[in-house]
Amino acid sequence: MDLKTTLQNDMKTAMKSQDSIRLGCLRMLIAEIKKREIDKRSPLDEGEIQKTISTLIKQRTESVVAFEKGGRMDLAEKEQAEILVLKVYLPQQLSSAEVEALVVAAITESGASSPADIGKVMKLALAKAEGRADGKLVNEIARAKLTK
Repeated sequence: MDLKTTLQNDMKTAMKSQDSIRLGCLRMLIAEIKKREIDKRSPLDEGEIQKTISTLIKQRTESVVAFEKGGRMDLAEKEQAEILVLKVYLPQQLSSAEVEALVVAAITESGASSPADIGKVMKLALAKAEGRADGKLVNEIARAKLTK
């Protein structure tokens, strides 16, 4: 079963079980996917759907920080709950050691030797990670390796 069908089935299950947080989160996700399909004028593939989910997780993470600074813990907790719902639909994330190994391989493969070559390394490392690693973590590790 593809990811889009899984999302729709999970939304129906959330409706039946009256899980309001999961239901609202899945409705928002499905609406975002449909919006992107309309913009693209064709259905999204699995990778694009996962990228959409990652984008929504990043938005919610930023919102959590903003709500905590503003003293709105109730809204921060709601965003945290939505992050947990969204993470279920992403592939298992790589550990820091695995990401570091990918970055080292990308540095070797691209022949990068200075921080100016970070773009080449990032492109290769993120392609190898296939959405299973956070770009920020990859960037931090790549910068650390290239500045040594």
